[in-house]
Amino acid sequence: MTVEVFIAGVGMTRLGKRLDQSVKSLTAEAVRGALVDAGAQPADIGAAWFSNTRQPMLEGQNTVRGQIALRPLGLAGIPVVNVENACASGSTALWLAMQWLRSGAGDVALIVGAEKMVWPDRPERVAAAFAGGTDIHDRAGVLAFIRDLGGEEPGEGRSLFMDLYAAQARAHMARHGTTAEDFAHAAAKNHTAGALNPLAQYRTPMTLEQVLADKPVVSPFTRAMCAPVSDGAAAAVVCSAAGLARLGAAARASRVRGCALVSASLREAGDLGNHIGRRAALAAWVQAGVGPADVDVAEVHDATSYAEIQQIENLGLAEPGAVGERLRRGDFALGGRSPVNVSGGLVAKGHPVGATGIVQLHDLTRQLRGEAGAAQVPGARIAVAENGGGFLGVEEAATVVTVLERAA
Repeated sequence: MTVEVFIAGVGMTRLGKRLDQSVKSLTAEAVRGALVDAGAQPADIGAAWFSNTRQPMLEGQNTVRGQIALRPLGLAGIPVVNVENACASGSTALWLAMQWLRSGAGDVALIVGAEKMVWPDRPERVAAAFAGGTDIHDRAGVLAFIRDLGGEEPGEGRSLFMDLYAAQARAHMARHGTTAEDFAHAAAKNHTAGALNPLAQYRTPMTLEQVLADKPVVSPFTRAMCAPVSDGAAAAVVCSAAGLARLGAAARASRVRGCALVSASLREAGDLGNHIGRRAALAAWVQAGVGPADVDVAEVHDATSYAEIQQIENLGLAEPGAVGERLRRGDFALGGRSPVNVSGGLVAKGHPVGATGIVQLHDLTRQLRGEAGAAQVPGARIAVAENGGGFLGVEEAATVVTVLERAA
């Protein structure tokens, strides 16, 4: 019998330009919040997984990041595993912690994601930190992929990932008749939702017209359609049923019904039925024993607003090519049929890379508890998160899809 896994407590910092904060201080705030939320003490934690991607490049802290950040919190002597899996690092930490819990090695674990990415005095390092995430031995292949999809060559000072997303967006436009206005609808929806989230980086509602009129980045994207660089941290206390009972946290816990981690395949570019996001979703649905029709609220990895449309399709929440019309109808907004990114998504909430996957778990856990305030989806019982990162071949290098259920 598979050991059930629960999220007993969550904590998160405000996301944004936290110039007075460090990886250590952000970690401390998120971890202390998660421990209090779970009714746990540091001594209850049997192992920890620490997700961070940028500290080696921006600060030179290349190893033992988790041990260093967690030690001041009394989390010393236990197994600490450092996790780096591009933008999917935080959700990969959950996947790893679940294997530990299911092995019977312990009954209470901690997952933490933290990033300090905003350094006004280190612009060259910040830019260099976004040069990776692809096969650096095959940059010519990445550029050829962009050209084949009708995209632009990378511009000076622009992240290669924006060009990759833009090329895929153009291909989607050609294939399905998607328009720049469709991407703008997704962005406006999320910026409007972000205004309801006190922890979001951007809290200013935006109209479709304001999104389209924002500063151009790379066609068809404006700045409002792209996730910002962010500082922040998030943490979760993850338990088996025995650990949950020991903490006495069952009344507010969420159950992990499914969690699938997959890597890039060798598929052809046009074989979108085997897109990494689709494969991860199908695996998670099988584990969970539920499907897209059962979902009450979703969080997807909208590093750009095109990615939101792509991942809505991959999760099976809409047929390919139908997302634009449903965005215009308000189906994916708060109060709609299938609310997506009611936290503000990455474009409004922020994208502290190593923390992003755990931020999604924080937001969905609060939804399932009925604690999301003005952004609450009434009666939310089943939630799904998609978190992907890196790029290899013709798709993301790693993707995790997680299905949660209200436990009580």
